[in-house]
Amino acid sequence: MRIAVLGTGMVGRALAGRLAELGHDVVVGTRDPAATMDRTEPDRAGTPPYREWQEQHPDVRLVPSPEAGVHAELLVNATAGTASVEALTGAGVGERAGLVVLDVANPLVFTDDGPALSIANTDSLAETLQRAFPRARVVKSLNTMTAQVMVDPARVPGQHVVFVAGDDAEAKATVSGLLGEMGWGDGRVVDLGGLAAARGTEGFLLLWLSIAQAYGTFDLNIAVHLP
Repeated sequence: MRIAVLGTGMVGRALAGRLAELGHDVVVGTRDPAATMDRTEPDRAGTPPYREWQEQHPDVRLVPSPEAGVHAELLVNATAGTASVEALTGAGVGERAGLVVLDVANPLVFTDDGPALSIANTDSLAETLQRAFPRARVVKSLNTMTAQVMVDPARVPGQHVVFVAGDDAEAKATVSGLLGEMGWGDGRVVDLGGLAAARGTEGFLLLWLSIAQAYGTFDLNIAVHLP
């Protein structure tokens, strides 16, 4: 499958590298590839310069956002949630009828009182993207865990799960297939229904941050136990 990943940070790199490893034709899209490759310092999260990652993944091309949009049969939104609409606009998502958009981003902002969500309660980032790009098919998934667990579920023991939400059944099936390839098999993909369910999975981010702080690790995830 031809896959474009928007976002050059830790999440975008983890997904691009894993999907390429699985045999997909993967590009990473960014507004200014030359500027991205010229950076020599870690970003604000401490992620090493993109150039170092690119040298280790020569099969993943870094391309301008419009080229990434044209390349994609499926597009992964791994940008900062507050910049996602702009990023997808730059990739020409609005011009791609039927394009599957896997949205793994969260609308996280930092305030004087700590982390918060810029969109919450009666809306979600995923729904915002679907309204902004009505011809696309947005599926929310993977946003309830850290990047390393997204691509390697075995980092966390037990039968923990990943959620999908979206209004298009075929698009959810496509995303679920990719999740299965990455190790989310054997009933571990939980379909929450329509895209409005993203309000809950995005809201979980704040609790997830508190849990990670309490346990001192990001290697954690949700397991659902039924009687």
